[in-house]
Amino acid sequence: MSQSYAPTPEFTEQAVGQAALYDEAAADHQGFWARQARERISWDTDFEQALDWSQAPFATWFAGGRLNASVNCVDRHVDAGNGDRVAIHFEGEGGDTRTITYADLQKEVAKAANALTELGVGHGDRVAIYLPMIPEAVIAMLACARLGAPHSVVFGGFSAEALHTRIADADAKVVITADGQFRRGKPAPLKAAVDAAIDHGDDESPVETVLVVQRAQNDVEWVEGRDRWWHDVVDGQSETHEAQAHDAEHPLFILYTSGTTGKPKGIFHTTGGYLTQVAYTNAVVHDLHPESDVYWCTADIGWVTGHSYIVYGPLANGATQVLYEGTPNTPHEGRFWEIVQKYGVSILYTAPTAIRTFMKWGDDIPAKYDLSSIRVLGSVGEPINPEAWRWYREHIGGGTAPIVDTWWQTETGGIMISPLPGVTELEPGSAQRPIPGISAEILDDEGQPFTEPEKVGYLVLTKPWPAMLRGIWGDPERYKDTYWSRFGPEYYFAGDGAKYDEAGNIWLLGRVDDVMNVSGHRLSTAEIESALVSHSSVAEAAVVGAADETTGQAVCAFVILREGAEDAGDETVQELREHVAKEIGPIAKPRQVMVVPELPKTRSGKIMRRLLKDVAENREVGDVTTLADSSVMQLIQDGLKE
Repeated sequence: MSQSYAPTPEFTEQAVGQAALYDEAAADHQGFWARQARERISWDTDFEQALDWSQAPFATWFAGGRLNASVNCVDRHVDAGNGDRVAIHFEGEGGDTRTITYADLQKEVAKAANALTELGVGHGDRVAIYLPMIPEAVIAMLACARLGAPHSVVFGGFSAEALHTRIADADAKVVITADGQFRRGKPAPLKAAVDAAIDHGDDESPVETVLVVQRAQNDVEWVEGRDRWWHDVVDGQSETHEAQAHDAEHPLFILYTSGTTGKPKGIFHTTGGYLTQVAYTNAVVHDLHPESDVYWCTADIGWVTGHSYIVYGPLANGATQVLYEGTPNTPHEGRFWEIVQKYGVSILYTAPTAIRTFMKWGDDIPAKYDLSSIRVLGSVGEPINPEAWRWYREHIGGGTAPIVDTWWQTETGGIMISPLPGVTELEPGSAQRPIPGISAEILDDEGQPFTEPEKVGYLVLTKPWPAMLRGIWGDPERYKDTYWSRFGPEYYFAGDGAKYDEAGNIWLLGRVDDVMNVSGHRLSTAEIESALVSHSSVAEAAVVGAADETTGQAVCAFVILREGAEDAGDETVQELREHVAKEIGPIAKPRQVMVVPELPKTRSGKIMRRLLKDVAENREVGDVTTLADSSVMQLIQDGLKE
């Protein structure tokens, strides 16, 4: 086992999450969550029962309770005398800034709620939000929550086709968008995709109004009677709005996630349970002290991480946070660290893809900035390899900041498996164990739990949790089939492979469709990628399983070399193949190692392994519309022909 890192006594003493939480949750699961709900959230009407699981797998949490998520995220902090506290430090890609206090946010949300009411949006109506990372995205979400109108936020990088599917499935009455967005210093159109999504031609759109934020000042097509400027409709509204309480189980939002086949799944979350868990996890996992911390989650609001750990969790806790519009290398590769230094960021939550990119750019870049304010680091989105973990701690965390490597999903709503800083002895690369209040096991192919170290199995959740999805919008059977059928109704199957180490820590191994079967051996793509990145010349790696007549599947690796590392052709390939064999075993040695200039990634940084699989199996490359740069696949193919 690699070196582990124990918390300092000083950190443990001040930590929000304490070891006693594990015992409390184990002794009384429902009582534990009832206490979290009452202590972290304000209720207009107290709930009568923590959990009703009689209609499993459809849960009811905090039955009888009534609350308003927007009031919890804004008004109660103003009422408590914290109206002058900064809620959002907004940093535009071009350097423009806005400072929004909780009192400011309360007025802006009230105005937006009044505007939506004027546009005919009421309790239960759905609103699609297709915006860049600007404060209006947060304001729009909170205004919808205030009215009890479930929002469906669509990532601003998705195509018109993807947007159309989501608008139609949610039957959205209003779309909130912007004229354009800034990407790498240039304005890019946004409203044009909304126009194409609505004027799709195959059916009548449910959209009555398109509310447009003026951000990039680019020219837009305009449909009179349907399209309205945000500043015309919102700015003149009253700065007060009387919020109504909603049932704890009232849907708060729909968020679409890709299925393995067919149309995207509309995951929906409800108000009371979701808000309870995201407030609790943001407090204990990120060790958030709202009166002193400056928190920054670098995700996009279009993904669940943005919902849970930019909007609802931190704002429910009264945090001060940074909201950044742009990319990590605009206008230069030190932009993130410039922002950390400028605002004194103390908690940073980002993705392994970003961390590995920073590694590739070089240690000297963060070294130019004062990062001494950072005291907690977080990782989210995929398993983080141990080398990236150590680099993150050393070069961003000053060699002392604990790293919380968090596992969770769109479907779980909030963090499920993670170290607790101040409690856990950290193991680089492992999410370690379920947080207090969460129960998980690893099952074998027969559905039996096991604890043997290094054996690969299936991660399952064994007890209901408050932020759990309540279904797939409009398709309860698909919900049951997708999540509760693989091992029977008592196990939520997360779709991820996992293993234990000798100390009982859980290591996530990626989606089970990212687990290869090579000559009867189950190999994790994430594990092989981690082995490749541990080589001194490799900056980033992606591994896929390609069909092989002899072994069933064969390991195919695509690697980006570090700055300054020489590509010696076959010599480099053989060296990397042997390195993997040494790190994991001969069975894991890649059949092919392909050195490439870049990897195909979505705009959120997720590597599109299915496209690499097309290359590895000599197939025509599939749909590239969701890639941040669609020319990458041509670069890869051209490079491999040389």
